[in-house]
Amino acid sequence: MTGPSADSLRARYVEQAESDLTENRRRQRELAEKLKMLKQEEALLTDILRLAARNEQANPSPTRLLRDVLVELLGTHDQPRSAKALCDELKERHPDRSPTPQVVRSALESLVAKGRVRRHKRERAVSYSLAERATD
Repeated sequence: MTGPSADSLRARYVEQAESDLTENRRRQRELAEKLKMLKQEEALLTDILRLAARNEQANPSPTRLLRDVLVELLGTHDQPRSAKALCDELKERHPDRSPTPQVVRSALESLVAKGRVRRHKRERAVSYSLAERATD
């Protein structure tokens, strides 16, 4: 096979390979970022477990108080809210508290695990609402 049809076929293969390579590299970057976030989350959760083990005797626990405040805040909204928005609102309403968005997210995920809060995912965005108000 020689001539224009072979050149055309070769050009299509090259174009497809370049397109596939570009997509592969994009996905690698995306997965690398996701892996980085998961490692950060793992470190945070490990720290939380370490702190929980150290403060096992403390009652009531600050985490339980944070969860109660988050449930209260979620109860004032009809729509799901992001962890960052809840963190900002918590700091505004309770200036004596200054949790990071990661701590708020961990507390929210704990509430999700207990069935008190629902997680809503839309592409990369995650938001939360009270379980009894959640509609999907």
